[in-house]
Amino acid sequence: MEANTEHGERSALRWGPASAIAALTLALVVVPPIVLTVQSGSTPYEKLQTGFPGMDVAVLTALGQGLGDLASMVAFGALLSLLFFRDARGRDALQIGVDLELAVLRFASGAWATVSASMVLLEMFDSNGFPFLRVGEPGALSFLYESGSFPRAWTVSMLAAMVTFFASMFATRWTGLLIPLWASLFGVLAPVVVGQILVGPNHDFGSDAGAYQTLLANAVFGTVLVIAMRAAAGRTLAPEISTRFFRFAAVGLAVIVASDLLLAWFKLAGSALLDSVTGWQIVARWACLAILVPALVIWRRAQGGPIRRSAAARSLAVATVAIGGWVGVTAAMTRVPPPNYFVPTSISQVFMGFDVEAPPSMLVWFTNWRPNILFIVISVTAVLVYLWAVRTLRSRGDRWPVGRTVSWIAGWFVVVFATSSGFGKYSAPDFGTHMIVHMSLNMLAPILLVMGGVITLLLRATRSDPGRPAGLHDWITWVLHWKALRFVYNPLIVFALFVGSYYGLYFSGLFGVAMRFHWAHQLMNVHFVIAGYLFYSLVIGVDRPPRPLPHIGKLGFVLAAMPFHAFFGVILMSGGRIIAENFYLYLGLPWADLQASQYLGGGVAWAGGELPLLLVIIVLGIQWSRQDAKEARRKDRHMDSGRDEEFADYNRMLEKLASRKPGPGPARAQPHPQEETQK
Repeated sequence: MEANTEHGERSALRWGPASAIAALTLALVVVPPIVLTVQSGSTPYEKLQTGFPGMDVAVLTALGQGLGDLASMVAFGALLSLLFFRDARGRDALQIGVDLELAVLRFASGAWATVSASMVLLEMFDSNGFPFLRVGEPGALSFLYESGSFPRAWTVSMLAAMVTFFASMFATRWTGLLIPLWASLFGVLAPVVVGQILVGPNHDFGSDAGAYQTLLANAVFGTVLVIAMRAAAGRTLAPEISTRFFRFAAVGLAVIVASDLLLAWFKLAGSALLDSVTGWQIVARWACLAILVPALVIWRRAQGGPIRRSAAARSLAVATVAIGGWVGVTAAMTRVPPPNYFVPTSISQVFMGFDVEAPPSMLVWFTNWRPNILFIVISVTAVLVYLWAVRTLRSRGDRWPVGRTVSWIAGWFVVVFATSSGFGKYSAPDFGTHMIVHMSLNMLAPILLVMGGVITLLLRATRSDPGRPAGLHDWITWVLHWKALRFVYNPLIVFALFVGSYYGLYFSGLFGVAMRFHWAHQLMNVHFVIAGYLFYSLVIGVDRPPRPLPHIGKLGFVLAAMPFHAFFGVILMSGGRIIAENFYLYLGLPWADLQASQYLGGGVAWAGGELPLLLVIIVLGIQWSRQDAKEARRKDRHMDSGRDEEFADYNRMLEKLASRKPGPGPARAQPHPQEETQK
């Protein structure tokens, strides 16, 4: 039983008022998109030069959009509540019992899966301007499914919701909800990254801002909705959990506001704020935030005595209604194309969001920067968390090697430089530059990051206290003992992921498809960093992996990877078919030389793969020699003090053998009488 329920505290928000608030929130979710759809009629479809599928298709799609967004938000919030905002202590913290949050997760994920399945069918008709009456035409369904991105995106959401639902039914431990959390990230993002933020100039900025806003809005707002449900059930949060969530919400809301400002600039594309329906929708969302933020502040300050609990309940009710308005307006945004759809756009801007006039050169690579928001935010966050942990250690009087701190910061600097400098900007239109970025993210940055020892640092900087709710130290410990992580760290799987990515990505045609979409390009870069980190953490990482290798195994691991990189580079340089040729031909850049660019990429893949691996072998040799020297010094100290463990164990074994009584055996032969006489 959670600590915050043992006193049976009752909030002033009862089921009667709660039902009215829930009904009002649901109305705010579904009414704006439906009303806007009915008022707009066929106009949005005509602007996009798409046939009008009929009012029935349009209204049902708008309804499904609002309900799907709400269900995914509640499911995501329930997941986070169970994982990080639950007052679980000691050994019970690892167990997931039958509780309100789990029931909410089951219901919300089931609703999310159902609505997503409906949206797959509805978007097949809506996004293609196809009425229901034509569904009987031969091959209609397969054609409609493959013609647009939205049906496939909602398929991802449906699968993620199903994973979450079945996990909620069978998971009994904390780690059992990690895979649903990972799946939910993709499920929440899929319909967003293929939508309005993928169209027009500067859509690389809009896509990254939209991804961050979607995740944090679902995290913060979804958790608030779960907290409101707890209040309706007469349960309050423990003070420690309340403080933890409020800090998380403060950071999340700051990012949501900043990303919304960037999205407003991107979607309006230079037009005045109130000159379009999208502008009024942006203002409406700002109004929802203006109501939500003070309500959360009041809720945080009003927790205390019986009188203040009433104010906390009312503030939660206001926050719930504001969230409903946010979800409804966001769903309505998808029904009207924003101004960025109608800005003159070049071919390069269609695929990348920006133009690249000058050919790649050393000067362009180092001076022509374009910020990659996704990796800048990740890198800054990772460095700040690391420095916080180092500061925490030093405040306790503990030491942490400066070299590890420098290595960690340098690793993330490489990530930012590779993705935001001219190298990152030209990684899409030029294959040779892409391979430089690939090698930097897959080979150089992970080597520096694994030498930072971030897991060891965080474990040392944090502590587990059975008297307090489970925290960062407990979460890291549970993940390290998670069977799924041991499976991922299987050397064969890591090797296949690290080496096989080259051949599977570039020789299967997947690379050419991924380069057409900003979200796919970003996902590919994230994969490079993760695959490299897994590989090098097994070989030279400071942190102990779940499945450590002996030094001779590490050496063989690295030597086995080297021929595959060389062979891959030779294939690219041999002048065979051009990788992603159609994509580069679509761009039609006047300075492009596809054959020469691929030859450069092959050389980079060859040298960029061999040199870092040779460096790793040198580092591995140094680590091996240091460990042997350390072991030798340890044995010398024991020998000098007369406490050598192996020598002591050998002596104890001899003593046991000497004191052992002779067991039953053959009878001893009696001496001959003549022998006795002679004696």
